[in-house]
Amino acid sequence: MIFAELFFTFLKIGLFTFGGGYSMVALIEDEVVTRHAWLSAQEFVDILAVSQMTPGPIGINTATYAGYAAVVGAGLPQWQGVLGALIASLAVIMLPVALILVVSTLLNRYRKSAAVESMFSLLRIAVVGLIAAAALSLVSTDTFGEAGLNLRFVLSIVIAAVVFVLTIRRKASPVLLILAAGAVGLVVYSVFPQ
Repeated sequence: MIFAELFFTFLKIGLFTFGGGYSMVALIEDEVVTRHAWLSAQEFVDILAVSQMTPGPIGINTATYAGYAAVVGAGLPQWQGVLGALIASLAVIMLPVALILVVSTLLNRYRKSAAVESMFSLLRIAVVGLIAAAALSLVSTDTFGEAGLNLRFVLSIVIAAVVFVLTIRRKASPVLLILAAGAVGLVVYSVFPQ
C-alpha cells in the first residue's frame, strides 16, 4: 500500500540523514526519483526550487510534496494526496525529533567527553560530504538543460555563477537572489520558449 511505503521510506530518510535538509537531498532523490519513481527528475529539481522559497526546512517541504505526488500519481483522489503529504512529513521528522530529545539529554551530561568530541568532529566531516553530494546531484540536464550553446543552458550557467559569486563575495540575500533568478527566467523563457 502506498501509505505504508511512504511512511517507511521517509522514516528511513529521517533516520539516516544528519546535518539538515541539504544533507537529505541526495537520499530523497534516490528514494523518490530513482527507487520509487514518485517524481520525475525534473519535478524533483522543481520542488527543490520551490522548497527554497517556502517557509520551513527543505527536507520536510520536499517530503510533503513527494507524499502528495506519490499518492495522486498512484491514482488516488487529491484528499488522499493530502494524507500522503502528512504521512511523509511526519515520518521524516519522527525519529530525528526522538533522537534529538535523547541526545540533548545525554549531551548535557557528557559534553566534555573525548569520545563525544571525536564523534562530533567526524559527524561534521560526514555532513560536508552529504551536502556536497546533494549539490553535485543537482548538476544535471534536468537543472541546466542540455549542454551546448542553447539559450537555456548558457543562461542556467550564468545564473548559477552569478548567484554563487553574489552569495560568497557579497553575502547577498538568498530571498532576493531567488526572486531575481525567477524573474530573469520568467522573462527569458517567455520570450524564448524551448
